[in-house]
Amino acid sequence: MFINEHRQALYQCLEGMSDSEARRPLVPSKTTLLGLVKHAAFVEQVWFNEAITARSRADIGCSAGPDESFDLTSEDSIESVRADYRRICAESRTATAGLGLDDVVSGNRRGPLPMRWIYLHVLRELAQHCGHADILREQILADRPG
Repeated sequence: MFINEHRQALYQCLEGMSDSEARRPLVPSKTTLLGLVKHAAFVEQVWFNEAITARSRADIGCSAGPDESFDLTSEDSIESVRADYRRICAESRTATAGLGLDDVVSGNRRGPLPMRWIYLHVLRELAQHCGHADILREQILADRPG
């Protein structure tokens, strides 16, 4: 499944990075390698939890909005963010296991949506962020001595 491939690519973008490299801001926005993986966890929670269960973001335990999902705390590390992302992706797989592409869920703010739309939207998001991660990683590696 393409979504799983992109999940794995985002997970691996932190491979071989130090925490300071993963937190390094290279663009004017909040986008960092570590922030991208943290944001991807938010995307998973919004589309494969909130949209399916109709629970609030506060009840789910995720950021109120996408911009805040890039915010890093002092407790965030490569290890902790990766562990959260891995757990949340597993929860997403469980939540969607019994749903077909034409099944409609109604927990999203946009109203009822078919799972096909949700899968395509998440795939688009993950693919976009994999591209961001590739560029950031390339910049970090290029700045390493030697």
